[in-house]
Amino acid sequence: MKKYIIFAISFIVLFSLFHILFGMILTFIYTPDVSDVRNAGELSQEGVILGNNSNYLPNLIIAFLSASIAYVIPKKINK
Repeated sequence: MKKYIIFAISFIVLFSLFHILFGMILTFIYTPDVSDVRNAGELSQEGVILGNNSNYLPNLIIAFLSASIAYVIPKKINK
C-alpha cells in the first residue's frame, strides 16, 4: 500500500509539473499571426482567437513520461 501511495502522489506531482512546463514552453515559442488582423483592417479587442485543442498526443506523452518516472521513484525510495 505504501508503494501505491508514493506512486500516486509522485504521478500527480510529475503530471502537473510536466503540464506546467509544457504550457510555459508553448507560450514562450508562440508567435501570433498578425497578417489576418492587418488584412481585416480593424483591431478587435473583444474577440478571442481560440486554437485547436483536439491534439491528444502531447497529453499522452506527458502522461507516459510522468508514469514512467513515478514508477521508478518508489523503487529508489525503498532502497
